[in-house]
Amino acid sequence: MKDFARVFIGGQWCKPSSDARLIVRSPATGEIIGSTPEAANEDIDRAIAAARTAFDTGPWPRMPLAERLNILGRVRDDLAGRLEELNLLSTRENGVAIAVNSAGSALAVLDFYISAAEHYAFEEQRNGVFGNRGTVVREPIGVVAAVTAWNGPLLQPMGKLAPALVTGCTVVLKPASETPLSSMALAEIFERAGLPPGVLSILPAGRDIGRHLVAHPGIDKVSFTGSTAAGREIAQSCGASLKKVTLELGGKSAAIVLDDAKLEPTSTFIGLGCMAYSGQACAALTRALVPRARYGEFIDCLGNAIARLKVGDPLDPTTIVGPLVAERQLRRVEDYIASGVEQGARIVLGGGRPAEWPDGWYIQPTLFADVDNGMRIAREEIFGPVLCAIPYDTEADAIEMANDNPYGLSGAVFGADLDRVERVARRLRTGSVGLNAIAGDVGLPFGGFKASGIGREFSIETLDHFTEMKVLSRNDAASFGALKLT
Repeated sequence: MKDFARVFIGGQWCKPSSDARLIVRSPATGEIIGSTPEAANEDIDRAIAAARTAFDTGPWPRMPLAERLNILGRVRDDLAGRLEELNLLSTRENGVAIAVNSAGSALAVLDFYISAAEHYAFEEQRNGVFGNRGTVVREPIGVVAAVTAWNGPLLQPMGKLAPALVTGCTVVLKPASETPLSSMALAEIFERAGLPPGVLSILPAGRDIGRHLVAHPGIDKVSFTGSTAAGREIAQSCGASLKKVTLELGGKSAAIVLDDAKLEPTSTFIGLGCMAYSGQACAALTRALVPRARYGEFIDCLGNAIARLKVGDPLDPTTIVGPLVAERQLRRVEDYIASGVEQGARIVLGGGRPAEWPDGWYIQPTLFADVDNGMRIAREEIFGPVLCAIPYDTEADAIEMANDNPYGLSGAVFGADLDRVERVARRLRTGSVGLNAIAGDVGLPFGGFKASGIGREFSIETLDHFTEMKVLSRNDAASFGALKLT
């Protein structure tokens, strides 16, 4: 059991304003594994007040970059020493197989931003057209509200905390109510590193408290990861007060299999690209667009590749597909599977709960064939281990179908002719495309087109989202050109 008695406000462990608690259950067994206080609006108000004071009058935004990076370096070293412990904790929380979990990725993100900040142009000199000489300064944007989802309980918080903190912002983080334990463990690490008072608060809570946080007038910037529905609501809230906002939302990513693609490893890549994280990843490859002339053989190969993925205990290092995060998520995925059958798709593999894992929130990795791109299972984000195989006739058809979706987060193209693979990839309206690979890497921009979000994460460009640009402009009389001063 991992129980926390207090909330983390402004760098201190404080008594919560209410007795409400978040109970965390193992998705694999349903047993209680820990709990934290559930933050209330009053706790959010205290945290924002502390962050506001720390930003407006405290040392953190005014501290030389090297000093900020030195403190974050202590966070990095502590995190590195606790990776095994944190991997176990986050796996027990959200059920994602430990073989693909994200503690190591969280460390990689922090390492990246510590290094990237040293090369970022916080100040640069530019010359204007009319003779002005400008110093372009990038200053921290202010107090940041960071709201994260449950499928990356270490990676997602660090993906927001690291760029915000290196730029000099102060942060109030609200992790998902399903996975608060990992974020509270991060709070312990940040506390030991010695951040100045008020710089960081971490407050687990549900969606209503999140609404209060993002709408608060003391917030300057919102960075959100979660569903597209919630993202639209947050965008409307931020629009009302003209807050800056970054949204990393849903996806329905297509993998285009060209007619010269090899059965293997294409099928293995697509199977892993869909089923890792138990399908609970916004960038999952959930649509496989397969040439009709080779449809049968690819369906057989995809089925075999998916069947090889071990379903089981997420703490077993040989497991690839663990349980879903919660019973409501299991019900959601079952509803989508039933919808696919009702609309005429054919289940090739899976479709139900595995008999050998009756106690947790497991669903079998499921492969649908004979899917039409207009079916509900092909258009909506299921967020479970469900792959839709859709036949196409021509390359142009495949590109059109890949783009014919509300989302545009990720994707992939597989084929033997690498020039053709890249040509097709360049025509996809999506934020990342894997070329005979699964897209995604720390240091490369991650984010989407259309309903998949606004802005980018995990890259040096993300630092732009946590800064405001100021120009210090110098001129003399010649700068006014034809105005002929008297």
